[in-house]
Amino acid sequence: MKIAVIGGTGLIGARTVRTLRAEGHEAVPHSKSTGVDVISGEGLEKAVSGADVIVNLTNSPTFDAASPAFFRQSMDNLLNAGRKASVRHFVVLSIVGVDQVPELDYYRAKALQEEILAAGPIPYSIVRATQFMEFVDAVMSWTADDDTVRLPTTPIQPIAAQDVADAVAEAAVGTPLQGIHNIAGPEVFPLDELGRITLAARPDGRTVTTDDTAGMFAVVRGDVLTGKGDASLAPTRYADWLARGTAA
Repeated sequence: MKIAVIGGTGLIGARTVRTLRAEGHEAVPHSKSTGVDVISGEGLEKAVSGADVIVNLTNSPTFDAASPAFFRQSMDNLLNAGRKASVRHFVVLSIVGVDQVPELDYYRAKALQEEILAAGPIPYSIVRATQFMEFVDAVMSWTADDDTVRLPTTPIQPIAAQDVADAVAEAAVGTPLQGIHNIAGPEVFPLDELGRITLAARPDGRTVTTDDTAGMFAVVRGDVLTGKGDASLAPTRYADWLARGTAA
């Protein structure tokens, strides 16, 4: 099976390509570095020509009010190119609970991306993942100074990037879902506790202070960012991931 992985050189994309190739598929990574621009459309028709499946792992360069325009333009261009190439399946990676946090521009933008895909001309699958383990450091940096990291108690169910890539690859070679598949890590943590676990494993002199007004996740209500009963649980536990030294 030939699979065009758009955004195929990034955190999830590169791992998805490796997984698909290990399974014997022809997975071809595409990105700006390979001459493909999802906004201008440059290189798109060539990238998806002959592909059975498009996997879209591109991301907006910003998380602000400009992000909806990115997802609208990129999806319009990709769907048009895929239709012309008679692609049979279109897969997008999204976020668990994305439609439950309208206060965040980026989440509204990702929900728009899902809506555009569902209304498009190509059979589709949406893989929604919980927050990546690889992003915990970045989340802490948003509300940190030299001594303190301020974090809310928002429930988070972190998942390893490789587990996400494996789920995306599985969706790509499967039958189009015409719907959503939720995936999550095996454990739920309050975000402030997750920060303390991270700093205990890699101490840098900072401490975590609980602050339910701090950072982007402070606006999240309840446990909407965690996997519910229909979510598939990935195998990698956060402590094991930390112990492998993959936090960078």
